[in-house]
Amino acid sequence: MKLFSWNVNGIRACTRKEGIKTFLNAYEPDILFLQEIKANVEDLPDEILSPSGYHSVWHSAEKKGYSGVALLTKKKPISVIEGLGYPEFDQEGRAIIAEYENFTAIGCYFPNGSMGPHRIDYKLRFYETVFDIADTLRKEGRSVIICGDYNTAHEAIDLARPKENEEVSGFMRIERDWMDEIIKRGYIDTFRSHHPNEPEHYTWWTYRTAARKRNVGWRIDYVFVDEAFYPKVKNSIIAKEILGSDHCPVGIEF
Repeated sequence: MKLFSWNVNGIRACTRKEGIKTFLNAYEPDILFLQEIKANVEDLPDEILSPSGYHSVWHSAEKKGYSGVALLTKKKPISVIEGLGYPEFDQEGRAIIAEYENFTAIGCYFPNGSMGPHRIDYKLRFYETVFDIADTLRKEGRSVIICGDYNTAHEAIDLARPKENEEVSGFMRIERDWMDEIIKRGYIDTFRSHHPNEPEHYTWWTYRTAARKRNVGWRIDYVFVDEAFYPKVKNSIIAKEILGSDHCPVGIEF
């Protein structure tokens, strides 16, 4: 199977740019989690809501044009939960939990902390909530995949200009400490595990200053899996050639 995650930075704009169509044709993902859809279901045409061959789930933010996540899946899950069960997070449309026969997949749009200390706190509480849920699933004997836009570059190798960004949200020590905590809890960064010590692998580039063309980017989109599931992961992918958003898709084959 192939599972991917992609922050599309506006599903309608990404569709107009042929991003979604190009990606689905090129990679044929079995499961695709989307972040930052920036749309309400009632405002989307059928061609976006139900691509051929896929079941879809949409979890929009209460605020129009903001945040929101979705799931496109060839195989219908056993069950799907929209949100984490906490109103402060669910009103922003940040997570979908899908249970399949042999694993549970969680697709998340982790908050950005750049608006100030209150949003950093909100972001860190979201991290804790997601991984507490993942830990509970593991205790119940489930294998877990947690993918999405984590909005944090873990190590200096994960962004082009680490020194310049040490005090910028997305690379602050307090945020990176939570990435360390995830690994301590027994989750594996699939891409870094398959590509140790390889620099210049990024998943987001600002639209300004032709950053993508110059590959001045950040790796902030991840697929983490628990240790028990990891031996099943055969490949980890950053599909940097796929356009349509300021992020590119990331995924695993297993």
